[in-house]
Amino acid sequence: MNKKAVAKISLAGFAVTFIGAILFSTKAVIVKKAFADIKVDALSLLAVRMICAVPFYLIVAFYKTNQEENKKLTGKQWWFLIILGLSGYYLSSLLDFVGLQYISAGLERLLLFLYPTITMLITTLVFKQKVSTIQKMALLLTYAGTAVAFYGELKLDTGNTNFYYGSLLIFLCAITYGFFVAGSGQLIPQIGATKFTAYAMTVAAVGVLLHFAINGNFTVIESGNTKFWLYGILIAVVATVIPSFLISAGLKKMGSNNVAIVSSIGPVSTIIQAHFILGEQIFTAQIIGTILVIAGVVMIGWKRKQI
Repeated sequence: MNKKAVAKISLAGFAVTFIGAILFSTKAVIVKKAFADIKVDALSLLAVRMICAVPFYLIVAFYKTNQEENKKLTGKQWWFLIILGLSGYYLSSLLDFVGLQYISAGLERLLLFLYPTITMLITTLVFKQKVSTIQKMALLLTYAGTAVAFYGELKLDTGNTNFYYGSLLIFLCAITYGFFVAGSGQLIPQIGATKFTAYAMTVAAVGVLLHFAINGNFTVIESGNTKFWLYGILIAVVATVIPSFLISAGLKKMGSNNVAIVSSIGPVSTIIQAHFILGEQIFTAQIIGTILVIAGVVMIGWKRKQI
């Protein structure tokens, strides 16, 4: 493959990952808005998200499975996929939704974006994937920005008695999602991005719905609250289905380390949306952090020219 062709693939990977990250960044804002408008609990909101999302994934899974070129997954691949689906989309989502009850959407996104560090640690130590100099520089800028903005938020919201509990839950979410991104970067080249996403999300949906069946509040599901279902559809389609396929495509084209860095635009997007939609305050530390994060993303955009 010539250099020009590779550069085009790199550009496409950057584009789909960037758009997917923006759409994913709407999730925290929509969830916070739902908590405020309909007073719903985290598990119920997560369950309706999966109820609305899983039909899309089942259709795609059925289509991919019945294609002539489809290759059946090995037992090892199935177990790996199930573990990734439960950790990356079930457990991570549960920790995220519960944590969002206690902290702002802007802080949630900043804490969640500690996951690229975790992803790099796993890919480096477990999968022996090398990290380039420019990736290290981009990560340094990205996390410097995240740290500055987080410190400012910490000073602003110290009166919240559940601040540290909510932050801990989001940090645990970052760990489980970092494991998912690292693992998916290994499995996607073997089975394909679309098939992987459809199967992994279906596994996650089963986990969520089983959890809800055992410990959920069926009153809110049976109430027929129109807003509840509208929020569920919005979270499912705009903030889950579409971006999950885009990010998986990015993983296939760019690798997990590059996806982790490009996706760092997410906190910037969430902070801006949270300000205009939720009325969350934008302060100096956030602005400084935003500039540093954007610098890291731009560096990855330039990297495609060097491939």
